[in-house]
Amino acid sequence: MSGGALDSLLPVVFLIATGVVVGRLHWVGPAAVRDLSTLVFNLLTPALLFRTMSRVHPQDLDFTPVGAYFVGLGVIFVGTLLVCGFNQRASVLAMAATFSNTIMIGIPLIGLAYGEQGLITLFTLYTVHTVSLLTCATLVMELSIQREARQAQAGGNGQTLWRSVWDALRKSVLHPVPLPILAGMAFGQTGWTLPEMVDKPLAMLGGAMGPMALLLVGVTLAGVRIGEHLRSALTLIAAKNFALPLLVAGGGWALGLSGLPLWVVVTVAALPAGANSFLFSQRYRVAEDTVTTTVGLSTLLGLVTVPVAMVLVRGL
Repeated sequence: MSGGALDSLLPVVFLIATGVVVGRLHWVGPAAVRDLSTLVFNLLTPALLFRTMSRVHPQDLDFTPVGAYFVGLGVIFVGTLLVCGFNQRASVLAMAATFSNTIMIGIPLIGLAYGEQGLITLFTLYTVHTVSLLTCATLVMELSIQREARQAQAGGNGQTLWRSVWDALRKSVLHPVPLPILAGMAFGQTGWTLPEMVDKPLAMLGGAMGPMALLLVGVTLAGVRIGEHLRSALTLIAAKNFALPLLVAGGGWALGLSGLPLWVVVTVAALPAGANSFLFSQRYRVAEDTVTTTVGLSTLLGLVTVPVAMVLVRGL
């Protein structure tokens, strides 16, 4: 069990460390990191999400484990907003405290530890986890931007509240993450399959997303003064690596979940913070250094916390 966890985590640590070396050597500058982050967020991530979701049939999936997972996720996400306030920074921090690295670590780890049935549970969770979390974070972000713009108008010259809400909802759907997910799900319902000349390039683009994002985490981490953001990062890591799996285990117990489905959702909850939270912070240029530090340190600590979580959940 622990060997499987290490086999999945070590390549991620290696990619981040490689990015740190690249950053230290100044092969990639800050401006290039922003451009590459935009490329990953606007092209590689949508390719991966559309291709994945085009093969999903929601009517065939069991959403009970998802309910257990969202008990814990909802507590952490809403709790972060309550503590930090309903603002742009809170949206980014809530993402970092809840978004797991389900692609680069989750897929190989769950496959090794729990087999095909475990992967089915993972993909069901991934479907809802990704679209719900990114859409909620985007909605909070866009609402915060609209609210701050209205406050800056001084005198009521800005948009009405309902117009602001509508604009935020529209932007949260017409977005590089929710839009390809919804489009992929709609395509999947047609029963068609992607032609090879389309599917193969999408697979290549999607396959590049994880490694590229992790390299960019490392490059950015090379220029971050970790000590200045350590306290905030450790708070997020405590929520992500420790509190979330405990809350998900509690939610699973409350819903009567047991065996393999429970093991999978708790393991996913224990995974380190995903690079999507880094990309999200880069896109909006909010709390970038804190989130970068969180992703890097969360992955290092995951070498210990993930195997421990996988052993303990067997006793539930």
